[in-house]
Amino acid sequence: MLVEKVGKAQVDPVVLFDAPVQKKVTDRATDIEKTIKREVVKCQTLIIWTDCDREGENIGYEIINLCRPLKIGLKIYRARFSEITYDSAVRALSNLTQPDERVSAAVDVRQELDLRIGAAFTRFQTLRLHRLFGFDSKQIISYGSCQFPTLGFIVERYLQRENFIREPFWKITVEHQTDNNEFCEFTWERNRLFEHQPCLMIYDMIMDEPLARVMDIKSKNKSKWRPTALDTVEMEKLASRKLRMTGKKTMDIAEKLYMKGLISYPRTETNIFPSEINLNPLVQNQISDQRWGIFAQRVLNDGPRPRNGKNTDKAHPPIHPIRYPDGQLTDEENKLYELIVRHFLACVSKDAQGDETTIKINIANENFHASGLIIRERNYLDVYIYDKWSEKELPHYELNQTFYPTKIEMIQGETSPPQLLTEADLIALMEKHGIGTDATHAEHIAKIQERLYTKMNSDRRFEPEKLGLGLCEGYDKMGHALSKPYLRAELENQLKAVCEGRANPAGK
Repeated sequence: MLVEKVGKAQVDPVVLFDAPVQKKVTDRATDIEKTIKREVVKCQTLIIWTDCDREGENIGYEIINLCRPLKIGLKIYRARFSEITYDSAVRALSNLTQPDERVSAAVDVRQELDLRIGAAFTRFQTLRLHRLFGFDSKQIISYGSCQFPTLGFIVERYLQRENFIREPFWKITVEHQTDNNEFCEFTWERNRLFEHQPCLMIYDMIMDEPLARVMDIKSKNKSKWRPTALDTVEMEKLASRKLRMTGKKTMDIAEKLYMKGLISYPRTETNIFPSEINLNPLVQNQISDQRWGIFAQRVLNDGPRPRNGKNTDKAHPPIHPIRYPDGQLTDEENKLYELIVRHFLACVSKDAQGDETTIKINIANENFHASGLIIRERNYLDVYIYDKWSEKELPHYELNQTFYPTKIEMIQGETSPPQLLTEADLIALMEKHGIGTDATHAEHIAKIQERLYTKMNSDRRFEPEKLGLGLCEGYDKMGHALSKPYLRAELENQLKAVCEGRANPAGK
């Protein structure tokens, strides 16, 4: 039995790749097991009400496999739901389906691979490095097929920053103050040059003939799009950037809000509202709030029209508020609930509208431009305090108008190294490369901090600890891409194929 062998220090890590795996009930779940066994013998029908994701389907089959031997002819159904409300429960009961064994099998495959690989490599690393470097005997130097690529992103960005060589550049700026004391700054269309002499030659030509001529004036309507419906990854990124919450903290709080019936299921890859969801009551619930109630009424008057994304997991709708809280929330719960409500109301309202004007001038055959913006309708910006759209009014210019700039400068600068990753950046990379799932990103990030592989600095950016840096660089120098995302991303693709019936979980 694998779990028994893992606990023995003398076991060769290689043995763990082939050791038999046995599932058993944990000590703290024995009372649940007894209750299920007692109740199923009295029943003719079993309805699985676990979460409607891969893990929930797998837990459902653990219950099914426990109950089937105890009750011959037991009818088994699956309830599909996304929120803890009366209407959702009735809808699920009216549309019972069959549990999906393929989805459960994909979880079994992933769990077994993670267990075998994690146990073997963790044992190998821990024993080997303890002998070589004399680490604290209690320190576990773990390996996880999601942990290491997550750490790899952090190390890669850190090394890019450390090895960055700054390059000097030069650019030309033009400023003009009109007779009415209105100010305008023009940007060079070449942006910048990385050689000093050519830039100096152009600057000298401009200074010899500094007369500017207005070559083009263009005005057009400009829209700032409202946010798409909220999925888990976007919620984690927003909470990290706007609320300064870690991904794990965000998911813990979201789970509490869900259990209180305040929001829909918080683990979803969907950013498309299905047509059967009636959005009007959800907006109506928010009218009493002094912070956004007036805006919610405006949305109702116009009719909620969600801006949908492109993704659906076909299990859960986007994250949205279910009802208004009738009790006291903690400060953190209130902040996350507010973010979810404001995002939802913004999503179902209208894009912001403005007028953008671009003015192009020419000086000594060099082009410069300036852009301005006037906001006509704020719309979703009135409720979505997390977005900014700044107005910039330009002075009035006429086509072919000439003027002498107030200031023309050649400025020297240098390129900047890339910033270390924020948690939002890291989650975005994990999502892009298929490392973990929307439900597990936060756990993997927390684990590599717990293992002292990385830390978050005072700017809330990740930098690797010596141990994490050494592990990644060590494996890279040996030619093993364990810190790269390719292996895990390929596994996620194979698991998806198992879920869809395109691959055999046994690998045959």
